[in-house]
Parts: sequence; C-alpha cells; structure tokens
Amino acid sequence: MFLQQLLNALSLGGTYALLALGLAVVFSIIGLINFAHGELMTVTGYAICFALIWGLPFPLAVIAGLSVAMVAAFLMERVAFRPVRGASGTTLLLTSFAVSAILRVLFQNLISARPIPVSIPASLSGVLTVGPLHLGMIQLISIIVTLVMLLGLNLFLHRTMAGRAMRAAAEDFAVLRLMGLRANSVVATAFVISGLLAGVAGLLWVAQRGSVDPLMGALPVLKAFIAAIIGGLGSLSGAVAGGFLLGFIEVILQAYLPESLLPYRDAFAILVVIAVLLFRPQGLLARKTLVKL
Repeated sequence: MFLQQLLNALSLGGTYALLALGLAVVFSIIGLINFAHGELMTVTGYAICFALIWGLPFPLAVIAGLSVAMVAAFLMERVAFRPVRGASGTTLLLTSFAVSAILRVLFQNLISARPIPVSIPASLSGVLTVGPLHLGMIQLISIIVTLVMLLGLNLFLHRTMAGRAMRAAAEDFAVLRLMGLRANSVVATAFVISGLLAGVAGLLWVAQRGSVDPLMGALPVLKAFIAAIIGGLGSLSGAVAGGFLLGFIEVILQAYLPESLLPYRDAFAILVVIAVLLFRPQGLLARKTLVKL
C-alpha cells in the first residue's frame, strides 16, 4: 500500500516540481514570483486541444502546445515584465497578478468559461501492473518526463553558454551587464525555459484530467509556489525537493486520513508545510543561485 502511494506521490510531485522549477528559474534572476505561470499551463492545454480538433496527430499537438507555451512566456516577459523590470518587488508582483487576471478573462470570453474535453489517445489510459503495484501509463510517463526534464535542465545550465550566463545572472545581475552579456537575452531565455516547464506540467495535468478550462492553472501554480517556498526560493534543487515533498504529503493524507477529514486535506497539508518552515524558515535547500540542481 505504501509503495503504491509512493508512486502516486512521485507522479503528482513531479508536476509540482516542474512548475516550481519554472518559478525558481525566473525568481533567481530578476526576483519575480510570476503568478501568471499557471496561465502558461492553460495556454498549453488549449493549444493541444485545438491542435487535436484541427486534425493534428497527438505527438504534433504536443509539440504545438509546448511551442505555444514558450512563445507565450517570451511575449509575457517582453510586453509585461521588461518595462517594469527595474521597479520594486511589489510592482513586479502586482504585474504578474494583472497578467494572470487578464489572461483568465480572455480565456473565459474568447474561448469558453466551461471545461473543454481533450481527446487523449487510448494507449495512454492503460494500467501497468507489477505484482501488487498498479501504475497508470500517464503516471509512469509523468515520472519519466519529470526526470528527463530535470536532467535536461541540469545539462543546459552547466554545458551551454546560455546556461552559464543564467547562472552568472543569478549570482550578480549587475556584474553580468558589466561583463558585456546581454541581460535582456538572459532574462528572455529564463522565461522561455519557464514556459517550457509550465507547458510540460500543463500537458501532464491535461492528460490526467482529460479537459482544459480557464482556471486550470490557478491551483497548481499556487501549490508550486508553496513547493518553492518549502525548498527555498531561488533554489532549483529546493524547488524539486519541495515539489516532491508536497506531492508526497497530499497523497499520504488522501490515503490515510479518515473519510470525515478528507474535505480538510489541503488544510492539513498546509499545517505540515508550516511545521517544516518552523524548523527550516529559509526552506530545505535555500540558495539564491542556479549553480546547483
């Protein structure tokens, strides 16, 4: 029973970890908590949905959805956040809330206020059985994709010039400019990567839900923010640890709480998070850097 719940926690925690990573990448460089990050999940879901409606094969629909998420993240940075980059943290935070609210209103009025079903291939709805353990194909894919994305991001940060520039920006953004590197390019790259991470998380979320709606990204991004806080804001390894820890807490509470207390699961989860922060106020792995993943 415990091993089964551990697999479920890895699947859910992986989605939280991807979202928390996207938040941490941007925060490490410009100090912004982008609460419009959840709308990138929603954009991915709608892009995949309409690509399938227009007759594209599922793999091409996935590529289209991830591409739209990265382009949306780039435009978000260019149009909304670059003009206020030098402003206070409060201004940046309010801007992110404004972008999130505007996108939700656009989704509700230009697309639909109700959930739209997404046709997921039947091959992804199977269940893999290994002894007493039962793991859905979507859950298995979620775990594998999360690990691949973490490895890919680690290699990008340590083996490419753009990755090294992002790490340098996380250490000292002002010195980065003095070294002659283009700060705008570094920040735009960080947003594009965060868009890719949000897109992958949105794909996994839609695959499990089977539908997309304007508010789809609201709760996941809030929990990803909590995961980033648990791990330590600005720490990529902390974001991963916080995501998996939050997923584990939610799954264990769902499995072992008495039925009468299940409606209060999220409240109990927040209590556990508060308990963790009482002992580690700066987070589990607090580092305001991209040096380690």
